This record gives sequence, structure tokens and C-alpha cells, in this order.
Amino acid sequence: MGLKDITRMLGGATFGKMKECIDRVHEKSGKNKIAALFDIAQCSLRYGAGYYDYLIFEFYNMNAKQRKTYMTRVKNKKLITLLNDENYSYIFDRKNVFDKRFKEFLGREVIDLADIGYSEFEAFVQGKEYFFAKPYIGESGKGIEKIKVSDFADTKALYEYVTSKEKNFGVIEEVIVQHPQAAKIYPCSLNCLRIVTMVHNGQPHILYAVFKMGNNGKFVDNLENGGLACSFDLDKGVVNGQGHTSALVNYDAHPYTGIEFIGYKLPFCDEIKQLVKKAAMVVPEIKYVGWDVCFTENGPAIVEGNDFPAYDFPQLPDPDKPRIGLLSKVQKIMPEFK
Repeated sequence: MGLKDITRMLGGATFGKMKECIDRVHEKSGKNKIAALFDIAQCSLRYGAGYYDYLIFEFYNMNAKQRKTYMTRVKNKKLITLLNDENYSYIFDRKNVFDKRFKEFLGREVIDLADIGYSEFEAFVQGKEYFFAKPYIGESGKGIEKIKVSDFADTKALYEYVTSKEKNFGVIEEVIVQHPQAAKIYPCSLNCLRIVTMVHNGQPHILYAVFKMGNNGKFVDNLENGGLACSFDLDKGVVNGQGHTSALVNYDAHPYTGIEFIGYKLPFCDEIKQLVKKAAMVVPEIKYVGWDVCFTENGPAIVEGNDFPAYDFPQLPDPDKPRIGLLSKVQKIMPEFK
């Protein structure tokens, strides 16, 4: 079996990306490239792991017993299919629909541009230095702008800008003033916890939490935009892992501020657990959700929800941590899931 045969078997993989992955595995582990190729194929068949799963979770450093505990691309898709009715995905995909359904959890003023005219917009921007404008549908911060009101000649010009067809904005929302402790580690973005909940037998459960931060002066916290993510202990209220980037570079301290990650404390964790468990019950047809939760000066607030939750964040390897993947936690909540 050649590389092209295996890439076809893995589904969606390309020859170039597979070769790049194998090169990275060889570089990081010293593993023979041919051996890596066939091990990747074996992990695909046995565990539903994509080649990128193999690389980022360091399957090359694990035995079969450890690998078996990991959520993978195929298993995560299976869990989403079991728990989430795609007929209700629009509630999470469209920001205006989500904002209206989850209004009590947002902690900020959010307005659907389709629902207002110029006079309401004028009232919204009154006294504001900045606000956000976002498209109805988007991900990873794409299409979002942080708008400075004084950059425009007058409110009329600003209104014409945000309602122009070229910009394709759907909602506008006030800028959240985040809690000083959340801002301190990286002051340029709204830094959030990504918390995934599962509802099983009518009861909400928290599967994991990670702390996401921006970097490089950017105002979004997404890894796709250079951000970092750390494992987070919601019970103790502290970061308990390294900072991970999408380029697989790890940091012990934030590269922008120099503040160390492990042991960094954040507020409102009891309130956050109550908040996401309550939100998890709002749309009963969607039982598996990833929530972005921010820290305002007065308590936690939900920024957005995602009905296609990521499984990679909590499984990124940290030194001296046992190699136990997310699947073991899923099965504690839902033993029948295989």
C-alpha cells in the first residue's frame, strides 16, 4: 500500500498534507517515515484518528491502551451526530438567532441590524468609543470588525458603513469590559474559557474547559489567528497546562506579557459552571455544545455557542500529564458511547 492509497483511505487527506505530517512526526520523534505512514493508517482504522490527530496528540509516543482513550475526528463526528439534531443547527450558526435565544446569558447589548433603523443605531453608538460589527454567519473571527466611532465623520457615515452590502454585517454589539484578571495576561483581546457541555439523560455535564487568549496584538482569541489555549481546572479556577498554538509551539508563559500560565487564577468559576449548565438546556435538540465564556467585571457571560465542538483543545499534550484522552471522560457521562 502506497502513500496515495493511504491518503485516500484516511478520507479528505491530500498527498502533500500527509507528507508534511509524516515529515513533522519524523522531525519531532525520529520515527522512520515509512513506519510512521503505516502507523497513521493503523490508527485511522483502529481509532478513527486522522493524520492530524496523530501529529498533534503525539500518537507516536503512545501505546495502544493510551490511544484508545482519545477522541478523534471520526469519534467526535459520531458523538455530534448522536447528540445534535442538525435541523436545529441554525440556532447556533446564525448570530442573530443565537443572540435572541440566549439573550439572558450574553451580558452585553447586542442588536440585529435588520431590526433597527438609523434612530435606533444612533442611540446605540451614543457615548461609545468602540463597538463590534459581525456577520450573521462566520467562524474563527472572520468578518468581524472592531469599529472606532471617531474614525467616521458623523453617525450617518458610520451607519452607512455598517449597513453597506459590501461589509455584510448582521449584528452589532457593545465591547465587553473584561475583568482585570482576564485582561492582565493578554490585554488586547477578549480572553475566554471554551467549555464543552453534554446533556445525557436530561442532565447537563461539563466535559472540559480550556482558557483561550489572543496574541501578537490581535483582538481575537482564536488559535487560527495566532492565539493560545491552555488546559483549565474549573474546580480550582486555575490554568493547569502550557499555552498551545495551532503551529504546535508551546509556551510556559504568554509571549506578549511574560505572565506564566500554570497556576494563573481566574474568577467566577462556580458561577460559570452554573451558567453553562443552564445554557445547555435551552435547546434540548442540541446536547453537545462548545461555549465561549468571557469574564466581565460583574460576572461571566456567553460570547457564543458552537454545536460542532472541538475535541483537540483538551487533548494537546502537556509535560508530566498522564496520556488519558477525552473519550474516557465522554464515556463516564455516556457509558454506551463506543
